[in-house]
Amino acid sequence: EPPSPALPAGPRSRRGHIRGSRDGASYRLGSMSPEPPSSQQASLGTTPPRWLIPYLSRVQVWLYRRSDGRAGGRGAGMSNLLLTTIGRRSGNRHTVCLPFWVDPEGRRVVVASFSGAPHHPAWYHNLADRSANPTVDVQVMADRGPHLAQVLGGDDRTTIWDALVADRPFFADYQHRTERTIPLVRFVPAEAGA
Repeated sequence: EPPSPALPAGPRSRRGHIRGSRDGASYRLGSMSPEPPSSQQASLGTTPPRWLIPYLSRVQVWLYRRSDGRAGGRGAGMSNLLLTTIGRRSGNRHTVCLPFWVDPEGRRVVVASFSGAPHHPAWYHNLADRSANPTVDVQVMADRGPHLAQVLGGDDRTTIWDALVADRPFFADYQHRTERTIPLVRFVPAEAGA
């Protein structure tokens, strides 16, 4: 993968970080909503074994938090975010690093694929429990805030899925590996409403 270009000089975030298009999307000052990039294509050389994914995520979370996404904010040609949920049984906070895709309206979408495992990832079960997680915490680079998690269904899911797998065909391969329908989750800033 070629090195990321340096960020252009421009407005700074509340933490003093320069705004730019480092994660593949252009950001408006004061907004966690990106403008959709012209291309979000990505491909994976190999998929790590499922047992390794939680450990890789922990390392990515550690790096991402300490660098505001400068390390861990991109991988395999995809931009990543940190998702923090409350465990539906434990009540503990859990954070995972997930790649995201930006829909045509500029909202982030994550895929609960778990590499085509027969069961949903734990983070998905947590956010799907509205009593434990009426909102979830999403961090993209240095920006962090509460979001509503919308599990897509029907025609909305079909439209987004078709566009997403056109850019990232490995997700279609993951769907073929499992009998479950892989969920898509869209994040909307909590202040923007449903």
